[in-house]
Amino acid sequence: MAGRPRTVRSPLFRKILVAAALLVSAMGGVSDLLMSRYTQESEEAAVRRSLEAAARVLAREAGTKGPEALGEWARQTDALLDARVTVVARNGSVLAESRRQPESMENHAHRPEIEAALRRGLGVAKRHSSSVNMDFLYVAMPARLGTGEPVILRVAAPLETIESAVRANRWRILRATLLLAFAVLVGAYFFTRSLTRRIHRIQQAAEDLAEGRFSENPPLLDKGKDELGALARSLHRMAGNLLEMVELVRAESARRDAILSSMREGVLAVDQSLRITFCNEAFLQAVAAKEAPAEGTPLEQVSPDPALLDPLWQVLERGETVRSKVSFPATPGRSYELYAKPLELNRQKGALAILHDVTEIERLERVRRDFVANVSHELRTPLTAIRGYAETLLDGAIDDAEHNRRFLEVIRSNAIRLTNIASDLLVLSELEQHRPAQEPVERVPLQPVIESAVRTVESAARIRQIAIHAPEVDLAVRGLRFRLEQALVNLVDNAVKFSPPGSEVRIECNRTEDGMVEIHVIDNGIGIPEADLPRIFERFYRVDKARSREAGGTGLGLSIVKHIAELYGGSVRVKSRLGEGSTFTLCFPAA
Repeated sequence: MAGRPRTVRSPLFRKILVAAALLVSAMGGVSDLLMSRYTQESEEAAVRRSLEAAARVLAREAGTKGPEALGEWARQTDALLDARVTVVARNGSVLAESRRQPESMENHAHRPEIEAALRRGLGVAKRHSSSVNMDFLYVAMPARLGTGEPVILRVAAPLETIESAVRANRWRILRATLLLAFAVLVGAYFFTRSLTRRIHRIQQAAEDLAEGRFSENPPLLDKGKDELGALARSLHRMAGNLLEMVELVRAESARRDAILSSMREGVLAVDQSLRITFCNEAFLQAVAAKEAPAEGTPLEQVSPDPALLDPLWQVLERGETVRSKVSFPATPGRSYELYAKPLELNRQKGALAILHDVTEIERLERVRRDFVANVSHELRTPLTAIRGYAETLLDGAIDDAEHNRRFLEVIRSNAIRLTNIASDLLVLSELEQHRPAQEPVERVPLQPVIESAVRTVESAARIRQIAIHAPEVDLAVRGLRFRLEQALVNLVDNAVKFSPPGSEVRIECNRTEDGMVEIHVIDNGIGIPEADLPRIFERFYRVDKARSREAGGTGLGLSIVKHIAELYGGSVRVKSRLGEGSTFTLCFPAA
């Protein structure tokens, strides 16, 4: 949160202060103008009324005075009334003057007040008197002296008193204006402080919203009834709605990231400059990236392979969807199907690429083709033999007592081989259709299973003069007995078939630390080349095809063993060295 703003430094305070100062100044100026004019007019009117009254009284007194007494009378009246008194003859000559010598004064016939008095009986004028160098208000009216001579009596009052009253009034207005300005300043300060604090709270809340700082329960920032309070309430509602929207976006983003991150397909999003905006773990594994790149990293730094870059450039330039098959030098042996399409990112062009790993699909397709070829080959050999010998018999060899029996034995042995192949294929099909959850599981002691397997292959081992050693064990596994016997018979039978006469086959068992039981079938036979070890559990795969057929094998035994082991949560592995023998190990969960 930013610190509380200082009111004096607030631009709003300065604006309000300037506006208030201008308003007060304007009001003071207008008030001064109006009040000065009013005061001056009021004072002038009062002075005029006073002078008119004095002139009427003095006009009556002048009727009692002679020409020789006018000067003294004028001076006495001036001293009494503090008003200048002038008596002017009708021809304009000054007869008496309270403040100057009449002889020194010019003719007053053309003075405005004198002319007005002669015409209308009352004359009023305001002007600067050059005689005494002052501004006066003059009131003149006709009068008669004691001798009956008509004269004009003029009474004048200086305007200094009026100007003093106006100045005093202006000082009062100025003091009132200054007091008002001070009050406005204080009021503006406190008003602006309250207003700026309110605005600051709203501004800070808006900045928090803009920077993504949300509160689950945003407080009501302002409870005022004015427009600012209405703005705060609107912002409060917007904050609540925005929080809901952000939480929804976060949830959607987290859900999207979780979905994309958990996808087995590699997902990559780039902008129009081929900079990475998103990629998941599957993509990083596909290109063998050591760590996740930061957003905005050029794609070339993560995977410079043209097989990926060229299709994406094509999508960006043409705006078309591209499909292709790619492989990366960083992950040899893996094949991917690339699907790239245009993607709009914040109104900017981009591209989205999905890498689907088709390595397993291709492997299964290869296995399927090999299986079909192997089945065809395995079936064609005995069928060809059966057909050939049957045709030979039909062509007359059936009457050849010396060879017909041998021909029939060959037909029977090949029929038996076909039966064994069909039987093993049925077993494999049955195993593939079962699921671990559907297959019954029981506690199976190993000793009876080993004894049964040894008895099954004992006659073949005796013919080849091969000894089978199987120490007694006190272990049990989880599975189904006849399936375990089936797997063990296949392993022991293979060990006997591919061991030289006079050798031995051993069956050993042990329990591992992780709760598994291992059954080892060890022989000293011909062994298996290292290059063939990864494929020996495939159907019909033979290391030495000629010898395998001579031994009577179908090529399906080890595949059956692998399916049985996996069906019960176990596994099978082999260690072999060419010319030194082999060790097959079955693992099952201990019971």
